[in-house]
Amino acid sequence: MPRSSIYDMLPPWSSRIRPYPPGKPIEEVERELGRTAIKLASNENPLGPSPKAQEAIRNYLGHIHIYPDGSGYYLRRKLAEIQGLSMDQIILGAGSTELIELVAKTFLSGSADEAITSASAFYMYRLAIEDMGAGLVQVPMRDLTFDLPAIAHAITARTKVVYLANPNNPTGTMFTAEELDRFLEAIPSRILVVLDEAYFEYVQRPDYSHSIDCVRAGKNILVLRTFSKVHGLAGIRLGYGMGHPELIECLHRIRSPFNASSLAQVAGMAAVDDREHIARSLETNRREMKFLTGELTLLGARYTPSAGNFLLIDTGRDCEEDFIRLLHEGVIVRPMKLYGFPTSLRVTVGIHEENEQFLEALRRVLSSPVKAGKL
Repeated sequence: MPRSSIYDMLPPWSSRIRPYPPGKPIEEVERELGRTAIKLASNENPLGPSPKAQEAIRNYLGHIHIYPDGSGYYLRRKLAEIQGLSMDQIILGAGSTELIELVAKTFLSGSADEAITSASAFYMYRLAIEDMGAGLVQVPMRDLTFDLPAIAHAITARTKVVYLANPNNPTGTMFTAEELDRFLEAIPSRILVVLDEAYFEYVQRPDYSHSIDCVRAGKNILVLRTFSKVHGLAGIRLGYGMGHPELIECLHRIRSPFNASSLAQVAGMAAVDDREHIARSLETNRREMKFLTGELTLLGARYTPSAGNFLLIDTGRDCEEDFIRLLHEGVIVRPMKLYGFPTSLRVTVGIHEENEQFLEALRRVLSSPVKAGKL
C-alpha cells in the first residue's frame, strides 16, 4: 500500500505558518564570496562574549558528561538577588525565544483562544501564537511604536495573551513606564502580558520601564530578558523570565527538562558579574550609534532613532536587492520586507571599523542603479 502523505497528518492551521528566517550565516557568505565579510544582521554584541563567561565555560568542560541542574538553582538565585525577587519568580529558557513559545504552549489551545501583538514586531511572537493554532491579532503600530491604547481596545473575550517588546525589534522604538502603567490599568487583569526586554540594558532614557516593580506588585506580567545581547552569549542560548510565582509554576509544568544547559548556566553566572564587559559594550554602542546616525544623516539616509543596538534604515529602494548588493560588498544586514518595511534594512551597530565598512558599502550601493544578482 502506498505511503500516505505526511502533510495529511498536519492540523489545518499549520499551513499558515512560515518558519522564522534566521540571518544569513557569515561562514556561508564568506564561502560563497571567497572573501571575508562582516555580519551586522542579528544584533549580536560586536565585542564578543564576556571574558569571564568564556573562562567559566572552559573551566566546566570536564563536566559536560553530566546532565545540567534542571532547576538552574544557582543562576536563578543570583538573578533573584539582583532583581530583588524570590527564586520562584524566575524561570530560565534556551534564549528568551523559548520562553516566548512556552507561554503560547502553556496558555493557548486552538482557535478558541487568541493572542495579540503588534504588526512589525519580533516575528517569534506571531510564530508562537500560530504554532498553537490560536487566533492571531496584529495591531498596526503608531509612529513605528507599539500602539498600547489600540492593543487594549483590541482585547476580546477570547484574548489570553499580549506580546509586547520594549524596545521593539526591528524598529528600535520604545514606550515609557507611564504608558505601560496606563495600559496595564486599562486591560482585564486576566490577560497575561509578555514584556520582552531583550535590549533593556542599552536604553538611556530615564522614563524607561519599571517592569520589575510590576512583577514585585504581582501583576499578570512576564518580563523577558536575555544573555544574547549585551553579554555576548547568543550562541549559548540563555534567557530568563520574571513573573509572579503562580505564573512561573504554570510555565514549569510545560517547560522541557534541562532546557538551560550546564555551559549556559555557568556562563550566565559569570556574565552577570562581568561589569567591565557590560560597561565596555554599552559605551561602544553609545559611541558608535552616535557615529552611525551622524554619517547616515550626512548621507541623506532615513533611519528610525533607536533605543537598542541596531538601526532600521529606510533606503527608499527594494530592501531585498540592497541586501544582495551589500552581500556582494561583504556586509551582511537584514532586509525587513517580512516585517512590513519593503524599503528598509536592519543594521546592527558594530565596532568602528565595521561601521565604516558598512557605510562605505552603503554609499556604493546607493549610487548604483544596477539590478542586483543572486549571491
